[in-house]
Amino acid sequence: MIEIKNITKSFGGTRAVSDCSLSLAGLKIAGLIGPNGSGKTTLFNLITGLIRPDSGEITLEGRRIEGRMPHHMANMGLIRTFQLSRVFPRLTVMDNMLLAPRGQAGERLWSLFLRFPRVHREETEHREKACELLEMLGIIHLRDQFAGNLSYGQQKLLELGRAVMAQPKMILLDEPTAGINPRLIQTMIDMILKMKARGQIFFIIEHNMDVVVELCERIFVLDHGEKIAEGSPREIQTDPRVIEAYLG
Repeated sequence: MIEIKNITKSFGGTRAVSDCSLSLAGLKIAGLIGPNGSGKTTLFNLITGLIRPDSGEITLEGRRIEGRMPHHMANMGLIRTFQLSRVFPRLTVMDNMLLAPRGQAGERLWSLFLRFPRVHREETEHREKACELLEMLGIIHLRDQFAGNLSYGQQKLLELGRAVMAQPKMILLDEPTAGINPRLIQTMIDMILKMKARGQIFFIIEHNMDVVVELCERIFVLDHGEKIAEGSPREIQTDPRVIEAYLG
């Protein structure tokens, strides 16, 4: 689905991503790992339009997308989460979920008057889907709570649910299990696997190798902005370049 060719991004005299190429074609869940400061989040920012590359190409289903604005990327079906949870704290959990679907008829003022039955039907469908996802995430009992009152781990789960609500082509998860307890980590894993079974595609940055090994079909490894390895979880775990990058 996504092809990255020779992408480079520098900040001042430092190359955060250097001549990086990788292909996510045919992968349902791919992982991106590497030491702190290796360029993982910068690569996500390049893919989703938060920053522009200095050179190189990024294509989505054969269409070049590098340099587009983040909202254009979202409209094209690329939805992401961040290392630190980003919920709307003064909105309820349910309202956070209902904000996510793209192209809602009720977002256009004239539709409220001319197409009210469609708007009502759409809102009902979205609410039913949101309840289903919140049930799967184990936070349905919190649907009327303000999102800001949730624990950090629960906010991470809410972010995942909100991303799924947008029905994207791909969800990019930036350290989804960081800072949350083991029980919620397992809930996160179970949710991702259920969504994979429904056809959802993921690209995941993650430091927890147990999570990476359980979820990912193929793993890409960055170090100092360069891709140093790619392969199956078993291949990556025994690759001397990866061991050196983490332990050397």
